[in-house]
Amino acid sequence: MFRFANPEYLYLLLIIPILLGLFIWANKKQRKNLQRFGNPKLLAPLMPNVSYVRPQIKFYLMLTALILIVFALARPQFGTKLSTVKKQGIEAMIVLDVSNSMLAQDVQPNRLENSKMILSKLIDNMSDDKIGLIVFAGDAFTQIPITADYISAKMFLSSISPNMVARQGTAIGTAIDMAIHAFGEENNKIARTIIVITDGENHEDDAVGAAKLAQEKGISINVIGMGKSEGAPIPIPGTMSFRKDKEGNVVVSKLNETMCRQIAEAGGGIYVRADNSNVAWKALEKEINRMSKSDLETKVYSEYDEKFFIFAWIAFFLLLIEFYLLNRVNKELNKFNFFEKGIFKKK
Repeated sequence: MFRFANPEYLYLLLIIPILLGLFIWANKKQRKNLQRFGNPKLLAPLMPNVSYVRPQIKFYLMLTALILIVFALARPQFGTKLSTVKKQGIEAMIVLDVSNSMLAQDVQPNRLENSKMILSKLIDNMSDDKIGLIVFAGDAFTQIPITADYISAKMFLSSISPNMVARQGTAIGTAIDMAIHAFGEENNKIARTIIVITDGENHEDDAVGAAKLAQEKGISINVIGMGKSEGAPIPIPGTMSFRKDKEGNVVVSKLNETMCRQIAEAGGGIYVRADNSNVAWKALEKEINRMSKSDLETKVYSEYDEKFFIFAWIAFFLLLIEFYLLNRVNKELNKFNFFEKGIFKKK
């Protein structure tokens, strides 16, 4: 596993584009100033020792060295030893609806983005729990196996969209079945829950039956309903239009609260409807905290190999080259024609 021990130093890389911009601006200004004295081509013989290439090489050497120094300060490390650690927590599989109806905007900014914000807050408040993610529409796919890697889980949230599942629909039952198997072997000592986030428009399978099966296996089902009962049209991304049916009428997607409640009841969990407040995730967090914590075994890297010296040494040699490379043409070195037919063409 690769990591930066001090990632906060990476913010120093924001200086790089500023320095690059200043260098380009200074070069343009220098050329304009030179043009005031006459044609640069005609003036070139009068300045035989002036090099236009060397200052650029020196600058880019220094810029590269600076980038490497920043990486060295951030202390890149590779994990070398895995250890098993026991923590008190639960296992939770998130089952997220990514069908086109989740783009409806009856909750802001839309149902899917609101779902991602709820999940982000939920993950932020987890510490010793394990989490996994399944996305579904007409089909269901495991995106993150059960893990304690919250950073990867949060990073993945930002890329979730309806395009992830080619076949549209709402197969809640299939997704719940997949979540049940994602936990692995049955273990009554571990508290497990499936968090279903959907608008409840199930058209594919028996979601209630899948929820009952989960409860029989000791897994609770908690459901967050996205949307409003009066519904909203489904926008087409990149346009100002809305999705229409075969007759040309605008499709209005409505929250099916009855279905959501039935799934939660069959799964022995809670149902809560999401809105533009924090009610949904607070209710869900309260339910998760109520669950009894169990010993969870997690493999973590306990020892790391420092690799900062590699970047530091490369930066040192680049700075050494930059120091000995003169801005002006070197008459002694020029005898070897390094800058006439090589990489650095003499000007």
